Amino acid sequence: MKTLYVTDLDGTLLNCNDKISEFTVKILNDLIDKGMCFSYATARSLSSASIVTNGLSTNIPVIIYNGTFIVNPYTKEKLFSLYFSEKEKNIVIDFLGKCSIYPLVYGYVSNEEKVSWIIDKENYGIRNYVNSRKNDKRLRPVKTKEELYSGELFYFTCIGEKNDLMEIYEYFNNTNEFTCTIQQELYKKEYWCEIMPKMATKGNAIIALKEKLNCDRIITFGDAVNDIPMFKISDESYAVENAVNELKKYATGIIMSNDNDGVANWLKVNYK
Repeated sequence: MKTLYVTDLDGTLLNCNDKISEFTVKILNDLIDKGMCFSYATARSLSSASIVTNGLSTNIPVIIYNGTFIVNPYTKEKLFSLYFSEKEKNIVIDFLGKCSIYPLVYGYVSNEEKVSWIIDKENYGIRNYVNSRKNDKRLRPVKTKEELYSGELFYFTCIGEKNDLMEIYEYFNNTNEFTCTIQQELYKKEYWCEIMPKMATKGNAIIALKEKLNCDRIITFGDAVNDIPMFKISDESYAVENAVNELKKYATGIIMSNDNDGVANWLKVNYK
């Protein structure tokens, strides 16, 4: 039986310093060399994920933007992709406008991946995001709503206080046209509410990857609520000790924390 192993990154494979320990890299690379079919599923972009997974020999495609894309990490070829239709895009724009929310907007503008925001509408969360990515070529500050929402869009991120974002989450979560998540940013005080095309979940992307690789089983590892969809479709799923309780309800078992190399230690013992 061929098993596909998929892990989340932040809070799961990455430690509290946003790094993969040397121990984890060695264990995983050794197992990959022995034939383990191993990938990751993250809310990060490929450029951001590639930085924090430097040294890890991923030998198969990876899942980014919470399941919006499956990409080859070396050639950057997209094997699976989801975008908002014009109707869906306008529904999001209209509702966020009614709520006076100005999000980070992810899309392709003139065939280049960009993250756009309106300069004079920044809040502390958007400033934190931008300041932590100063060398990111995707960053695209704009001055107007027309510029903000131009291009082929696939992801909206609203950052702020939880109470200010719950109306957005409840609206989009209760429709049958979108995927929407809300959770506190890891190690920070702000909350992120993210709006994606309906089929954009880690679970759906993993199923598609499983079929592409002709795997028989799925085993996953995670820590947060956006990992619930992939736990639901897995044959086995393991929450790290530091995971949120909501995710642990769906787990086959609980493993050591991200700071104690939980994923690598489990695989070292259980991979066959």
